[in-house]
Amino acid sequence: MTSRRRTGPGGALVLIIDDVRPLAEQYAYDLKRLGGFRTRVASGGAEGLEILTREVVDCVILDLEMPGLDGFDVLRAVQHREIDVPVIVYTGTGSFDRCVEAVRLGAFSFIDKAEPMERVVHEVRLALRQTDLRQRLDELEERVAPGSPLIGESEPMQTVRAAIARLADIPSPVLVLGESGTGKELVARELHRLSGRRDEAFVAVNCGGMAEGLVDSDLFGHDRGAFTGALKARRGAFERATSGTLFLDEIGELPASVQARLLRVLEGGEIIRLGGEDTITVGARIVAATHRDLDAEADRGAFRHDLLYRLNVHVIRVPPLRARPDDIPLLAAHFARTLPARLGRAPRPVTDGALARLRTRAWKRNNVRELRNTIERMIIASDDPTLDVGHLPPDLARPSAAPTDAARARHHTAAPTGAPQRGYREQKRAAERAIVLEALEANDWVIGRTARALGLSDHSSLIKIMNRLGVRRPAR
Repeated sequence: MTSRRRTGPGGALVLIIDDVRPLAEQYAYDLKRLGGFRTRVASGGAEGLEILTREVVDCVILDLEMPGLDGFDVLRAVQHREIDVPVIVYTGTGSFDRCVEAVRLGAFSFIDKAEPMERVVHEVRLALRQTDLRQRLDELEERVAPGSPLIGESEPMQTVRAAIARLADIPSPVLVLGESGTGKELVARELHRLSGRRDEAFVAVNCGGMAEGLVDSDLFGHDRGAFTGALKARRGAFERATSGTLFLDEIGELPASVQARLLRVLEGGEIIRLGGEDTITVGARIVAATHRDLDAEADRGAFRHDLLYRLNVHVIRVPPLRARPDDIPLLAAHFARTLPARLGRAPRPVTDGALARLRTRAWKRNNVRELRNTIERMIIASDDPTLDVGHLPPDLARPSAAPTDAARARHHTAAPTGAPQRGYREQKRAAERAIVLEALEANDWVIGRTARALGLSDHSSLIKIMNRLGVRRPAR
């Protein structure tokens, strides 16, 4: 599971799941009063899981004894769906063995319902602290990892590496362009790793995964009372990055109002928190990325020309995988060597026959990320000593003529006679919904796994996108 950085307990959302509503509401009240937390109450396991799959929750207090879906069922579902949230179980039966079993199922800790609320607040803060420390450890491991994460010896990749080396120590913004799944964030991290800022923070923000009403707060922070629920001041991404690197992924998704504020920051190096008055100087180096044609977006008024001119001082274009087919064997071997440990399997080589088939695909759907997912499916498909043709997805296991680019274009652009023409934004939203739904179905609606497959930073980013698009798991 992936985790996300918290900047402290203030403003954290705690979900209390208990079928005894008055007790749960009393806990919610005391947690607000004593800890300054935001709270939600769910009257049972099913309602609690529904909230966890649609909202970003920072900590859960879970009753073990509930009718229907009890606490153990909820813990198993959280593990299966890869929802990364610390869970504190509580019980009124005093059964130590049941609490120990809950910890075995992934609970952070357990408390008795008779415990004073000060102890409960302390446990919640410990859980949030552990989440924060785990995120910091992940960042440190990435920072000290040897060598470049960019794999490939082809000429296009050599060009990318040369550009990174040339621009790493330049403080000006860099715009990284490339199709989805080509490794734009890896380029940003390599720019940071090779720069004099390597010991400072690297903060990544997915501009396409932020709830529209909270974009300002996520980027620039907010002061207490700036809006309903802003119980404590919160540092935004610019402040958290300090003098390091701020990576703005999917920069083309930013609303126009936020584009204007971002332009002012790039011009003046200062921010004002939402609801605040004090000017805060920020010194992070900006690396932005997008798969969109920002020149075309600016020409049609969807992206500010002046912001584009600020961002594209230096441009790095990441090649699609089909433009560097000689790198496919290297990437496949890397994934076959590194993925098995996480999947609980032994590393196995990819046969020449399977590599030949992998090279026939255009990988237009998700580039390197799509190749990685293919190798993962092959690893899970069999325990044979090698990853062979028979372990490939059906469309690659069967030799067939690949459709031409012209045929693909006809397939995607042809519309039924008389079909109503929808506007750009409506078509864009429909396409996004289709991508998210397809990924969720392919991953059995496991939130964490789907987020990784889509290249999102964590499960909370996917939940925000699902909320924005109105995606809900169908009843079964």
